[in-house]
Amino acid sequence: MPVTRPLYAYYGDDFTGSTDVLEALSLGGVRTVLFTGMPTEAHRREFADCQALGIAGESRSRPPEWMDGHLPGVFERLGALGTPIIHYKTCSTFDSSVQIGSIGRALEIGRETLSPSFVPIVVAAPHLRRYVAFGNLFAAAGGTICRIDRHPTMRSHPVTPMYESDLRRHLAAQTRLPIGLVDLTAFAHGHAPAALAECLSRGDAAVLFDGVSDGELEETGRLLWRSARRQPLFCVGSSGLTYALMSAWRRAHVIADEAVGTSAAPLETLLVMSGSCSPVTERQIRTALANGYHGISLDSQSALGEAVTHLRAGRSTVIYSALGALPAAAQPGGEALGRRAGELLRRILTETRVRRVVLAGGDTSTHAVAQLGIHALTWAASLEPGAPLCRAHSQLPELDGLQLVLKGGQVGSDDFFERVRLWR
Repeated sequence: MPVTRPLYAYYGDDFTGSTDVLEALSLGGVRTVLFTGMPTEAHRREFADCQALGIAGESRSRPPEWMDGHLPGVFERLGALGTPIIHYKTCSTFDSSVQIGSIGRALEIGRETLSPSFVPIVVAAPHLRRYVAFGNLFAAAGGTICRIDRHPTMRSHPVTPMYESDLRRHLAAQTRLPIGLVDLTAFAHGHAPAALAECLSRGDAAVLFDGVSDGELEETGRLLWRSARRQPLFCVGSSGLTYALMSAWRRAHVIADEAVGTSAAPLETLLVMSGSCSPVTERQIRTALANGYHGISLDSQSALGEAVTHLRAGRSTVIYSALGALPAAAQPGGEALGRRAGELLRRILTETRVRRVVLAGGDTSTHAVAQLGIHALTWAASLEPGAPLCRAHSQLPELDGLQLVLKGGQVGSDDFFERVRLWR
């Protein structure tokens, strides 16, 4: 079967965010595959009919020097696909810094490699309760909407705390490229096309788009798709960009408005591996323990044997690195924690019949999945926005068909783990 020319290609700066886009596209009727690394030709042929493809990356936890060595090759490969849209997918909290996960540096590399006419920046994701107003980012914390620099979790993120809500000021610490803004008043008065044209005439290399509702996203998608049909675009932003473009594709009858078919059934046993120190994940772990899950510290010397024993007995199990915020003197685990979690997870999966797993924590999930021998993920079901159930594709029989949820620390209700186990 000849390989389809993709409508859309993306690189996710971590694995949890990459599955967010996989879900959005699949729910919109766009056949999509997410590769866990640069795909071989054989892997491309395995998913030859897919209209969109992603590469789950790790740049969110890497310094600019790492990006300089890795991202140009990735962007060149994606550009060679001939797709009209290449998306550098970031978290909707946009957390990054000069030293780690520099979105500004990734923007520069994409611009240098692909030479787009400009770089759209779309961060607003109303479906995740993330909003951008006059260039400032807001995010939900429980029932409250907080400016990102006052968000109780993101202002004290252990790796990339957000001290600035104005995203243009935030990026100014990471890049010297001029960044324009299409703000809410332009959308409200029907002047968004003129506002974009003004930014470009002024020489802005990138343009940030406000968004507090589906209406702004739909107009943004229309503008960007019109531009991409003239010249391929390199874009930066959250899955809000994906939803914006799908709206434009539906209006242009490029895609049908129906989800890709799939199925899932409740299972007796669930394994949760958590490297998150988020209060949201803490509540989820404590709820699971109160409902009969067996809990194991990731630091336990007997974690492997204890997990295998309980899982073989049919008891769902949570392995966690932390219960809530780290002590002030503690260092975040990052890559080392993720690798350790992934190695333990692979050993557990080879010794048990567990077929559904939750990995909690963006950085942890990214580095853990890299240890599993999985080459691709496809969408299986939607649980909560931003945390879909995925099907793993692997050459290893014990891992092929594994059902996997990659959950960011801030995502999900208190009973999320049990909802994953019982999903039908």
